[in-house]
Amino acid sequence: MSSNTRADGPLRKDAQRNRDLLVAAAREIYAERGVDAPLDDIARRAGVGNATLYRRFPTRGALIEAVFGEGLTHTLRRGEEARDADDAWAGLAGYLEYIFEGLAADRGANDLMTTSIPDVPSLNALKTHHHETVCLLIRRAQEQGSMRDDVVAEDLLFALAALGRVVPASVTVAPRAWRRHLHLLLDGLRAPAATTLPAPPLTPDELTGALRALAGRDAED
Repeated sequence: MSSNTRADGPLRKDAQRNRDLLVAAAREIYAERGVDAPLDDIARRAGVGNATLYRRFPTRGALIEAVFGEGLTHTLRRGEEARDADDAWAGLAGYLEYIFEGLAADRGANDLMTTSIPDVPSLNALKTHHHETVCLLIRRAQEQGSMRDDVVAEDLLFALAALGRVVPASVTVAPRAWRRHLHLLLDGLRAPAATTLPAPPLTPDELTGALRALAGRDAED
């Protein structure tokens, strides 16, 4: 059933309007502050009461699904495209670039990919598919001779999760820094020689600023 309908038919116009306002407000706040932002703040920005929010979205997971479901489904499709690539290394690198572009642009998306959030069906489906995609592409890249043969999926997934958690902090001082570090990570998995890195390293001041921002976020959490 579509999330825009009730069991007995489409939402009334005023109910649909409230739902749209809540989803738009949640999208803005999640991008700014992450998916742990208080639901009361979302209702306030949408200009509706808390009761309206809980009537439309009885759980936090239901609201997250409404905000991110379409984007998560699109990411799943990008994973399918990566699986179909003739060059497994290029498919994997392009797929991870796409994911990290999303993590850098939206703090809420970063939370989804780097933490565990229950009751979000499209997220659960994506994480399963993501793990399968990484396993498949690692195996194919090793068969093609482009990836070192001692790498396992857990190596890459652990490193990606660690890198993903610092992306929101680094983009505040150096928006493209994550590209350099993603490529450093991937180059460490290569069988042949490494490639030219696509972005300069952080300056000492930028690194200090990123770590301070990360410490502030951890304190909020």
